[in-house]
Amino acid sequence: MLVFAKARLLAAPLVLAMAGCGTMSFAPQANDGAFSISASATSVNTNGQIAFHATLPSGEPAAVKWAVTGGQNSAVLGEGKIDASGIYTPPNALSLDEAAVQVRAVLAGNPASSAVETVMVHPGFVQPLLPQNAALTPGSALEVTGQIAEVSGGRVEWSLSTSGAGGGEENPLLGTLSGETCQRNAQRYTTCRVTYLAPVAVQAGAVYLIASVNGSPATAPLKILLDDKGVNSSPSANQAIQTGAIALGSSGSNDNDYDTWQDRNGDPYIADCCGGTLGALVADAQGNQYILSNNHVLAESDQAKAGDPIDQPGLIDGACVPLSAAGATVHPVGTLKFYVPLASTQTNVDAAVASVAPGAVDPAGSILQLGGPGADEALTAAPPMAGHGEALTAANLNTLQVAKSGRTTGLTCSTVDSVDLTVKVDYYRDCAETEPYYTKTYVNQIGIAGDHFTDSGDSGALVLDAANAQPVGLYFAGGSDGKGNGISIANPIGDVLDELSSRGGSAFSVVGTTAAHEVACLKYDTAAGETAGPEVSDGARERAQFVAETLAAPLVNNEKGILATATGKSLDAPGEGAVIVYVDAAKLKTAEPQTAIPETVGGIRTQVIATDALSLARGVEPAAPAVEAGIHLTAAALTHAGVVERQYASALMSDPAIFGVGVTQSEDDASQAALLVLADVNQSPRVMPATLGGLRVRYMRLHRFHVTRSKYAEPNAVSSCALKGLEATRQSRAERSASEWRVPAELGH
Repeated sequence: MLVFAKARLLAAPLVLAMAGCGTMSFAPQANDGAFSISASATSVNTNGQIAFHATLPSGEPAAVKWAVTGGQNSAVLGEGKIDASGIYTPPNALSLDEAAVQVRAVLAGNPASSAVETVMVHPGFVQPLLPQNAALTPGSALEVTGQIAEVSGGRVEWSLSTSGAGGGEENPLLGTLSGETCQRNAQRYTTCRVTYLAPVAVQAGAVYLIASVNGSPATAPLKILLDDKGVNSSPSANQAIQTGAIALGSSGSNDNDYDTWQDRNGDPYIADCCGGTLGALVADAQGNQYILSNNHVLAESDQAKAGDPIDQPGLIDGACVPLSAAGATVHPVGTLKFYVPLASTQTNVDAAVASVAPGAVDPAGSILQLGGPGADEALTAAPPMAGHGEALTAANLNTLQVAKSGRTTGLTCSTVDSVDLTVKVDYYRDCAETEPYYTKTYVNQIGIAGDHFTDSGDSGALVLDAANAQPVGLYFAGGSDGKGNGISIANPIGDVLDELSSRGGSAFSVVGTTAAHEVACLKYDTAAGETAGPEVSDGARERAQFVAETLAAPLVNNEKGILATATGKSLDAPGEGAVIVYVDAAKLKTAEPQTAIPETVGGIRTQVIATDALSLARGVEPAAPAVEAGIHLTAAALTHAGVVERQYASALMSDPAIFGVGVTQSEDDASQAALLVLADVNQSPRVMPATLGGLRVRYMRLHRFHVTRSKYAEPNAVSSCALKGLEATRQSRAERSASEWRVPAELGH
């Protein structure tokens, strides 16, 4: 899949028969020696998976039938499942702090021959900590919530660190933790809370609040910026219900954006729901105002009908309870007017608009947290610049920082990392992603750097120039490698307004102010080039060293500013070796003629690093290039790279492992443009050329994007209300509207 667009919340009823909990022992199982089985790990948390393998004495794979045959977990919650290929998936929740699970393999054609293996399952986190990020002034407090996949027990252990990996000694200069509590219930996930108090005296920096489940390796970090810009900021403001005329940038959804299932008795109930961000206010030429967001947020990926109610907050922040149900906490702020169809080769944006209910939305178009700090240093709401937004050019890309205010991650800031992006996006008819709808290819999209700029639920947020609040794009998709590298994708705002105007029969523009103003630029990502990449193998490093000492040696020419060659690791192709070419920084600044440095030598990528002769002589030269965030290229270089992108994108994306191609700046040689290729971290592209059309090629290996799950989700990620797998039949939207359904009495919030 290719989007992690809107967030998903599963709401499944559960009545636990706790008599099924407790301990059990497994009788020793003798293996007759006909084959053996092994597991990729001896323990796993509820978010992960384990791969089992069966092997004959000859070393060849054995054909077996897999089954989970026992365990210590509650009978209602189950022991998990294993598929035909031997991939074991744990249950969504545990009734113990840890539970043993037994897996059996039976040899095909000989049912009497079997082997067993036992693994331990531990609870993991149901979702990232809430809030997912925050900025605090000295002495300010923040309540943090962690939800774990255990019922009737379990705990979260909290600590503070200067690193997202945790560790280190207790340090009062990092702040203090207090008020630790946990709510435990037989029918809900265990939810634990703690209050963090920022130190009174602190220099600008960051602290990480680390949460671990039952003291196990299952951890979740929360990055808190301290005294950054002198403001308090948290996504809690974007998720809260508002009264009166609301500010946008808030949680919202179509009131029908939920899936209805039938339980074993044939009774229908709401199983899960979705939502995103009500991004901005737009108006047509007649002055009619509309809420702008994505099609997949307001119009359920082409499945909605004009006139559907639009809620604030979205159902995901209202316990999946729609307006028609008793106990609903959401309220209507508009009705769906129209959407730009996704299932069309003639459209190139993910956008929809809703007519504003009288008095429901601030007519000035204010967006949460775009203004300056208020009396308590909390960021206030403010409108964006009115009009048709700002197009990206070589001139503004050089200094551009972009911001967005969205439902899940609140106010965040980053830089544009790529332009002219071609990406594939998979859409589904349902929140559970069980019914594929359409795979759409977008062209000329904007790529925004970083792993923490957005997450699931931020879809529909307006992306702005942080220097002047000019609209730049409409966020709709993104992804991560789970190791600190990521990208967010936005439709250019000009394209969004043009397609709305075409569909609506009237010219659309963004509602806002005529006075430019700055937006606080809160950056939660690490600096460019600082995230860890894969290590270079010994063989690859040896090949690079051989080339550096032989084929690349003739490049050295002190008079022309090429000082030395060495061996390093490529930033454009993580995991590959590189030939470092050290160049004289002073001659770079004076633009003196240099010998052209080829993109590769002997099939090995080159990497250009600026230094000086004295540093080389002393052995203190840089080991890697200085990577500056953003794009710093000439208009001619960008234009040429765009031509190359259009020439090669289609052929590259015919490879199932590749889902995006765009224009970026090389990290191995910052003076050069490069093609950006987005490749599935779990698949190997057929070929990975170092250059195409005379340009360097930079690769990002990412998990394919998700429509409803957090991009930080692990393979077996569960929703925050899903206490067990659903086995009943899903109803279509037409069926659910004709039947009586119920909201689960117990939800896992």
